[in-house]
Amino acid sequence: MKTEKEKMLAGELYNALDPELTAERTRARLLLKALNESREDEPESRAQLIQELLPQAGPGLNIQPPFYCDYGTNIEIGANVFFNFDCTVLDVTPVRIGARTLFGPNVQIYAATHPMDARVRAEGLESGKPISIGEDVWVGGSVVICPGVHIGDRSVIGAGSVVTRDIPADVFAAGNPCRVIRPLDSQG
Repeated sequence: MKTEKEKMLAGELYNALDPELTAERTRARLLLKALNESREDEPESRAQLIQELLPQAGPGLNIQPPFYCDYGTNIEIGANVFFNFDCTVLDVTPVRIGARTLFGPNVQIYAATHPMDARVRAEGLESGKPISIGEDVWVGGSVVICPGVHIGDRSVIGAGSVVTRDIPADVFAAGNPCRVIRPLDSQG
C-alpha cells in the first residue's frame, strides 16, 4: 500500500493532511520564514537556508526573497537559476528547472491541482502533475505555469501569461492562454 507521500509524488489522489506531509510542509514553512527574513548582508546564512530548503539545487542559485514553496525537496534546479521577488512553486510533484533559467517577479509555478468532481474534492483529496522548464528559459513577471506543463529550452514566456499547455523550444510565447507567437532565432 502506497503512503500518501508516494501517491502525491506519483501524481495520484492523496490526502494532504497526512501527518508526514503536514510535518514536511511545516519544516518548509519554517525555512521559508527564515529565508524571507534573511538579510542581504549575510549571504552565507541565506545560502545555507536555500541549500536546506532546496537540496536539489545546482550551484549559483539566486533567490530574491520573498520566495514560497510547498516542500522544496521536490524542486530540481540546474546551475545559475534566478528567481526574482515573490515567486511561488507548489511542488507536490517534481518540478524540474534547467540551468540558467530566469524568473521575473511574481511567477507562480503550480504542480498542484484538485479534482474536477466536487464530491472527490469534498473528501479532501488532491493531486499534482509534474512540471519541467528547460535550460536558458526566460519567464516574464506574473506568469502562471499550470500543472503538467513542459517549457522547452531557450524559450521566452511573455509577462502575464498563463501557460496551460506545453511550449516547444526556441519560441516566444505569450497570452492567456499562452500560445506560441513566433520562433526565436539565435539572435533572439
